[in-house]
Amino acid sequence: QVQLVESGGGLVQAGGSLRLSCVVSGLTFSRHAMGWFRQAPGKEREFVSAISWSGGSTYFVDSVKGRFTISRDNRKNTVYLQMNSLKPEDTAVYYCAAVYSSVGSYYYTKRAEYEYWGQGTQVTVSS
Repeated sequence: QVQLVESGGGLVQAGGSLRLSCVVSGLTFSRHAMGWFRQAPGKEREFVSAISWSGGSTYFVDSVKGRFTISRDNRKNTVYLQMNSLKPEDTAVYYCAAVYSSVGSYYYTKRAEYEYWGQGTQVTVSS
């Protein structure tokens, strides 16, 4: 059974930082590209960041570039999203997602490309 479990969300003031973690089980983590998405109330789920299974390729939506970093530890089956300089508009439920990839350098940015999803962790940024 595939499980993706996010943690690290919470309430933080604008300008603060949080680090989200997503622990994955039930699949070959080192052959799955990973992504982070977020969904604010009343809005569609949107792409935030992605990382290839090699860890060598990453991508960010423009609104978080320079503030967020993504990384992974294939020994721990975990992907991280470090969020700095948080803004109220970053408030959302954050989801991690996984997709098998035959190419280690590929990342994926479309929601429909991902096969597995976590349950999400709430991030609230107060002004």
